Amino acid sequence: MIDQQTSLPQPEVNEPDDRPTPASSRQHEPGRQFGIRDGLFQAITQGGGEHYLSAFALLFQATPFHLSILSAIPQLLGTWAQLVSVKVSHWFPNRKSQVFWGIIGQSVSWIPILALPLLWPQLGPWLLIAGVAMYFTFTHFTSPAWNSLITDLLQSNERGMYFAKRSRVMAMTSFLALCLGGALLSFFEHRQLLWVGFAVMFLAAGLCRSASALSLMKVTDLPHHEPGDNPTGFRVFLRTGVSKNFRQFLLFSSLMHLAVLIAGPFFVIYMLQDLHLAYWEYGTWLAAGIIGHFVTLPAWGQFGDRFGNKALLTFSGLIVAVLPMLYILSTAWPFLVAVNFFGGVVWAGLGLGLNNYVFDAVQPTDRAKAVAVSSTVNATGWAMGTLIGSWLIGTVPDSLQLGAVNLEPASNLPFIFFLSGVLRLIVSAVLLRTFHEPREVEHRAHRRLLWELPLLKPLRQFSLRRPTGTSR
Repeated sequence: MIDQQTSLPQPEVNEPDDRPTPASSRQHEPGRQFGIRDGLFQAITQGGGEHYLSAFALLFQATPFHLSILSAIPQLLGTWAQLVSVKVSHWFPNRKSQVFWGIIGQSVSWIPILALPLLWPQLGPWLLIAGVAMYFTFTHFTSPAWNSLITDLLQSNERGMYFAKRSRVMAMTSFLALCLGGALLSFFEHRQLLWVGFAVMFLAAGLCRSASALSLMKVTDLPHHEPGDNPTGFRVFLRTGVSKNFRQFLLFSSLMHLAVLIAGPFFVIYMLQDLHLAYWEYGTWLAAGIIGHFVTLPAWGQFGDRFGNKALLTFSGLIVAVLPMLYILSTAWPFLVAVNFFGGVVWAGLGLGLNNYVFDAVQPTDRAKAVAVSSTVNATGWAMGTLIGSWLIGTVPDSLQLGAVNLEPASNLPFIFFLSGVLRLIVSAVLLRTFHEPREVEHRAHRRLLWELPLLKPLRQFSLRRPTGTSR
């Protein structure tokens, strides 16, 4: 997964001096700690709530079309909420207040997510979609203010490590929540009370978001946000406030989301309906990806801080194309778990790169707008990908004849996963060359950077280590 070294000139570095002094760093330590605690509570909500929403939809006979809408519509509404969030930010006395009420909205949303489908099961999938749309609307409403607030607490060259640490806490917590959730559902499934398991999980998810809001109330001395001298709307911001690098990055990010979501919403159907995995097996498959996140996030954070987020995107963007293609090779559960583990490894890097490149590419006063715009284009690609994937399910055949080889998987979904991988590869190969690193970083040839990647670097260090007791 090495992108060729090109002879293109290095971009002009225009990194704002937003680094706080050591004194201010100590002053804002409570805010940094809140970011970690918020990640912990959010991870419980994700692992024991969000990850099982599609499985809950299947309880009400949801179709692939329902699942595509469940994935797409909440993201689009959430993106609209981000744009509104930036526009109405002056209604709130500070960013802390805006984040607080957004978190409260997320917490309350778990009540209709659980209750409405159970009360009217004949409309279950659509009522679930409505509840999830409400939840993600509040989630995205919080995002610009939260990201702007947290990045103001960090130096530009430590964001990678901080967000890697936060993501690592989230990965381990989400892993535990996933495992407990899978075990809980299997326990109640055997007693023909599966809905009770979902009720316990979703109510716990809502309570954990409330705990995050209570934690935020205890944080004081957060930095004030000073708007830019010439505040602009989104159209002016995109036309004059961002670089060509950032526009090309947005194109890459949106098309990558499109390619990924062609397959993303339908893994739950493949695992639970086509392969008939037990809930604990499905939960373990999900958890393997989280473990991959957990064990490699610090290394990815160091890699991004040292060599830049563009280099991080280059490697992870090309490797991520291979992952969905592997599902056509085998249906053995250990193999599927192993593939998702390496998927977690790669997505840890890709997620950090997509997130942190936005922070580096714009001025500090424009970060809330940049986060909202990035989320908008990503959600557009997200929605298009899910709808294309839903259409492909009804179009792609269940078997394929390649000469003397006849491929007959459990359904046509492995073929759709393979197409998703091909499109990811095209997006990465074409667009990764069109934007560059916006800040000063250490430069190395890509063939040398390969050995700095997580998992490969420890292997290289081990192979170069001299045996104990040998002569020099």
